[in-house]
Amino acid sequence: QVQLVESGGGLVQAGGSLRLSCAASGLTFSNYGMGWFRQAPGNEREFVAAIDRSGESTYYADSVKGRFTISRDNAKNTVYLQMNSLKPENTATYYCAVKYGINYFSRTSYASWGQGTQVTVSS
Repeated sequence: QVQLVESGGGLVQAGGSLRLSCAASGLTFSNYGMGWFRQAPGNEREFVAAIDRSGESTYYADSVKGRFTISRDNAKNTVYLQMNSLKPENTATYYCAVKYGINYFSRTSYASWGQGTQVTVSS
């Protein structure tokens, strides 16, 4: 059974940074791409960033390019999301997920979601 556990969320002032972690178990982690999504109250869950199984290729939503960095450590079965220059509009619950489909940017390519970690950015 695949399990994903996110951590690292919290309250931060605008302009600050946070590093999210997602620890995976129950799968051969290095065989799968991984993604980060976020969902704010009243909004749909949206794509943030993704990384291929080797870590060589990364993909970002336009709104976070240049501020967020996704990375992974296959030895630790963990994917990370470094978030810099945070803005109040980045406030959301952030989820990691395993990519099973083709399209890195589509929510439908992902399953095995974690429980999420809350990120709150104050102005």
